[in-house]
Amino acid sequence: MTFLNQSKRQKLHEAIFEAETPLGKFFDILLIAAILASVTVVMLESVGSLDREYGKLFDLLEWIFTILFTLEYLARIASLKKPKFYIQSFYGIIDLLSVLPTYLSLLFTGTQALMVLRIMRLLRIFRVLKLVRFLSEANKLFNALRASMPKIIVFLVGVICINLIVGTLMYIVEGGENGFDSIPRSIYWAIVTMTTVGYGDIAPATVAGQTLASCIMILGYGIIAVPTGIVTSEIHLAKSKLISTEACPACGSEGHESDAKFCKFCGTKM
Repeated sequence: MTFLNQSKRQKLHEAIFEAETPLGKFFDILLIAAILASVTVVMLESVGSLDREYGKLFDLLEWIFTILFTLEYLARIASLKKPKFYIQSFYGIIDLLSVLPTYLSLLFTGTQALMVLRIMRLLRIFRVLKLVRFLSEANKLFNALRASMPKIIVFLVGVICINLIVGTLMYIVEGGENGFDSIPRSIYWAIVTMTTVGYGDIAPATVAGQTLASCIMILGYGIIAVPTGIVTSEIHLAKSKLISTEACPACGSEGHESDAKFCKFCGTKM
């Protein structure tokens, strides 16, 4: 891919990475259409009656889309001065995973179903349609979730401990005759009950068990609200910065602030 000179690399980069140019937008719209079509083919192939009748056509279409996406992936690498940043990025990994299943199907059966991962590539629609406001709000939500992570982890550890204790108590109180025939199964019941899912496949029969179940049900309502409150608080504190749709010409990374002068990933001038 090093045969491309600076001028050709820049034109290729503008066509593939830049949604602001007419050619870039046209390329992205075609890409989204191809992604939707390829995912549709994968879903239709999973229908037995359709696969028996049109199986060969589906296989042909899958290889056509795979070759197109492979060429696109290689073109993205060729258009960048520092392609390793793109290869290791979220979009780079998704782009690679969208083509691997077809090649792996030559060695392992059933892997072609993983091509539905291509639907993840539709995240680029925010950039294609210039939904900068949505990108900024998504960035705000991501920052809030990241800031909330330590609190949520501590909270989840506490919830797991409660379920372990309650599950063990139910195993002692109810016993195997009422369905609580092991501690892991009793813990499963505690998790289902605390999350208010309530499958009903196991139910306490003794007064002590029903009392404990009532307590964990009431506790469950309060526990559900805690993560929501943590994230909401962080969202309120988070600052939303305007995000640009411009991709770095060297590594292809996106998500820069609108007034950024240099790429925050590789340091190249924007």
